Amino acid sequence: MKLFVVQLGGELKKLFSRRRTYIGYAVFLVFEIVLLLVFQLERSKAGMKELLDVNNLSFENYYTSLTITYAVMGFSMFLLGAIYFALVSGDIVAKECEDGNLRLVLSRPISRFRILLLKYVAAVIYTVTFVIFVGISGFLMAVAALGWDGGLFVWSYKMKVFAIFPEWGEGATRLALAAVLIGASMCTLSTIGFAFSCLKIKPAAATILALSVLFVDLVLQEFPFFKPYEEFFVTFRMSNWVFALENHLSWPKLVESYAFLGGLNATLFVVGWVAFELRDFKT
Repeated sequence: MKLFVVQLGGELKKLFSRRRTYIGYAVFLVFEIVLLLVFQLERSKAGMKELLDVNNLSFENYYTSLTITYAVMGFSMFLLGAIYFALVSGDIVAKECEDGNLRLVLSRPISRFRILLLKYVAAVIYTVTFVIFVGISGFLMAVAALGWDGGLFVWSYKMKVFAIFPEWGEGATRLALAAVLIGASMCTLSTIGFAFSCLKIKPAAATILALSVLFVDLVLQEFPFFKPYEEFFVTFRMSNWVFALENHLSWPKLVESYAFLGGLNATLFVVGWVAFELRDFKT
């Protein structure tokens, strides 16, 4: 186990030594700044005030740092963050194959399964820490603009979730839980990219294929005749993190959703591992 941790540290050092790993961090910081400036515009405030007034809620109590953080994470992570998760996960194996590094690694007494497991865990750690970084940085920027106080207002038309948390403590706790679940959801996209990265293709192709799967799934889900089957779509299950923000938290619903995603992740990892085992690196 100690050796595994040491090797994982080496994988993480290798991952975070690449410049492209930090592209997402920089883009999200800029995006958060722009979004906060937009939320300070009078038209944006008027739109939010109208939404709150219709539901008999106080603008002063719910136009807060918690609500803005929810908006930043909920409306941006899925589409914008997906690009960077696919980029890193699609690159993590295929890039080393392209550079020839894996031929040197495989010349040592280490199994292919162990190599892939190390790389997969590194990709998962990157995914979860990236989501946490976005949540914390977005919250701190929102606090700088709006202050600490206030409740949390949650709305999601697609997932049919509408909730309010008048107390800051409860709202912050639920938002932290939602952030953890977003990280778990996005691990599915990283797993898809990782599985493609194990094939004999270029890193860019693995990234594009992972994004293609995500967006095709998302588009098909919008067709009305697929509505009865939406629970079988990956993107629908990935969006189930918002159920953590319902007023009455349903653990069975969350466990079902993330058991589905966990099973899918395990299956994709095995598929990638089998494909990697069948590859010939000698010629």
